Amino acid sequence: MTVHFIGAGPGAADLITVRGRDRIAQSPVCLYAGSLVPRALLDYCPAGAEIIDTAPMTLDEIIAHIERATRDGKDIARLHSGDLSIWSALGEQLRRLDRLAIPYTITPGVPAFAAASAALARELTLPEVAQSVVLTRTSGRASSMPDTETLEAFAATRATLAIHLSIHAIDDVVARLLPLYGADCAAAVVCRASWPEEQIIRGTLGTIAGDAAALGLERTALILVGAALAHEDFRDSALYSVDYRRRFRGGQDA
Repeated sequence: MTVHFIGAGPGAADLITVRGRDRIAQSPVCLYAGSLVPRALLDYCPAGAEIIDTAPMTLDEIIAHIERATRDGKDIARLHSGDLSIWSALGEQLRRLDRLAIPYTITPGVPAFAAASAALARELTLPEVAQSVVLTRTSGRASSMPDTETLEAFAATRATLAIHLSIHAIDDVVARLLPLYGADCAAAVVCRASWPEEQIIRGTLGTIAGDAAALGLERTALILVGAALAHEDFRDSALYSVDYRRRFRGGQDA
């Protein structure tokens, strides 16, 4: 039997991949992170499925459920919020399953930063403004940051920053970024991107912390900082320029 790790997307039930939906539908056991994954996704479970909320569980307890279902010959859908490639606690689960010789698959999901970009109707990379997006966070109780990965180091690049799991520390985030981006740099906070209760704050580094505090945002929010969030006078991409010759428009490879 197989454990199907599935990126459940940022919140909206229809922002899961077709593959993810189908693997939920074929699995008689579903383990989901109830604190972050909306219950609407459980509607894809087959009739009579055993549905287990892992939010209050330890890793040992989660693995015990997986071992039991495997002994019973049942496929398992293991739902994580967003995409599995970042901050999903996937690594330690895979390590345990490898040791137990339990097979698994991994299905990617729509990440929170992509849903936030869509909510803001902003591209995070613009020609000659920003061509990199840094996905990062601040230190927390669950995981500290390596010494080399600081907000200041990333800010020195002037890339677009997507700062996860840090809304509780937004004052500190702003204080550390102000010297490098300036108070007028565009910034935004997207809380629960794609959920019915989605909230969006648009502003600058000089205003964003106060606005977030006024709304009482304390969790499940993404901080975005960078010139691309507000730039209007950037040049068009060369990709669709009449002068840009490439094989798909009768030119040579470029």
